[in-house]
Order: sequence, then structure tokens, then C-alpha cells
Amino acid sequence: MTVPPAVLRIVLIVLGAYVALIAVACVVQRKMLYFPDDSVVVPEDGMQDVSLQTADDVAIKATWWPGTRDVTLILFHGNAGHRGDRFDWMRTFVNLGWNVLLVDYRGYGGSDGSPSERGLRNDADAAVAWMQANHPKQRLVYFGESIGSSVALACAARTPPAGLILQAGAIDLADVAGEHYPALPTRLILSDRFNARSTIGSIEAPLLSVHGTQDTIIPDHLGRAVFDAYQGPKAWYSVEGAGHNDLVYVGGRAYYERVHRFLESIGK
Repeated sequence: MTVPPAVLRIVLIVLGAYVALIAVACVVQRKMLYFPDDSVVVPEDGMQDVSLQTADDVAIKATWWPGTRDVTLILFHGNAGHRGDRFDWMRTFVNLGWNVLLVDYRGYGGSDGSPSERGLRNDADAAVAWMQANHPKQRLVYFGESIGSSVALACAARTPPAGLILQAGAIDLADVAGEHYPALPTRLILSDRFNARSTIGSIEAPLLSVHGTQDTIIPDHLGRAVFDAYQGPKAWYSVEGAGHNDLVYVGGRAYYERVHRFLESIGK
């Protein structure tokens, strides 16, 4: 059967457009994944600005916010903004006595460099190393928010924490990309996948998974995939009616109480 020339031209045009779309996605994918605010973050009362040097010699910024207990949350935030945007969120934990170290990845909040998967992993390692050097008696809980959950998982596989909190995270960013761009071969073209499938089984720290039931950015079934794959002690906490970015506010007091109970179990 001979294909009419007009039909063949249409097929070639569509195929060419699809290939061009994939090429554009390959080029701009990091701009679609990371949305840094590089503004300098001004510390508030009780906070201390910290400068860290990563293994690949990038200067990054962090904020040390001491409480009164022997457990520290290391916050690995999401892909947008900077650590200063999380001060109000973390304030309640500090008021409850927990110490907090807020880390800004490269390209965020006055940190040098540009974000990438390898870079964010180096940034996380630098934060943990700073805690080990300056506050060696503190028990560390890695607290990952969104893409920060992937950073926290990768860090936990290398340097085991006392506890792990994953909020609105996924086990593989290719799963997230597939939800939003089903027509693209995301597993083939995604450079920064943060794929934890091969390492999650080695992590033994107690886990609290937190996810909003109305999350449209990283749907809760992707959060469940992380939870189901996790082999250590674990608990799941759904925030009814919460999306991706309003989870803390929708959860309100109940949210803080649930996380606080988890931290108290680590602190015993």
C-alpha cells in the first residue's frame, strides 16, 4: 500500500515537531525544575548566618536557628524561593525547642553556583558536615520539602540520620514529570531524576511521610510510592484538603502536633 505524499508530509511534519519539542525540553529542563530566588536572606533575632563550602568548592548559605533540645531539623526546602521563605514555617518548631538548620542550595538565597542534582547533593552533605563539626551531640532529622525530600533521601542513604521527614515528595522525579508531560519520554531525557529506588532500601531511620490529599503537583499516590518502598519504621500522615504549597497552613495546629510527636519519639 502506497502512502499518499500529502499524508507522508503531515506525518513528517508532526514527527519533526515532536522531535523539536523533545529537544527544547532537554535544553530548558532545569529552568522548568528549579526556580531559585537568589536574594540575600536577612537573619532574624536568634538566628545565625552560616557559610558552607561544598566538596566541589561552591560557597552556599544556611541559617542556624537554635532551640533548646538535642535534636536538629536540617531543612532541605523545595525548588522555589529561598530559606527565608520558610522562616514562618520553622518558627513554631524552634518555639517548641527544636533546633533548625535551613540550607539554601547553590543559586538560592545568596549561595553561589547553579542548581543541579549533583550540586544539591553536595550542598546537603556540606550542611550535615557542618552540623557534625559544630554540634556533634545533636541528633539530626532530615526534613525534605517537595524536591527537598529527594535531597533528604539521597543524603540519608550516604549519612544516616536519626530521623527523616518527607513532605510532599516522590521517589523519582521522572514519575512527577510523567504526570505533567505524559507525551514526552521523560525517563529518557530527564537529567536530574533524583531516583531513590535503588537506595531507599538501605535507609533505616524512622520516617514520617506527610502529604496533602489534594496535591496536584506531586499527587499523594507518588508520595505513597515512597512510603511503600521504605523498609524502616514509618508513619503516614495525610493532610486532608491540602495541596502542595498550602499543606502547612491547611494542616494548622494538627500538623505541628503530629510532627512534634514524631520529633519527640526521636528525642527520647
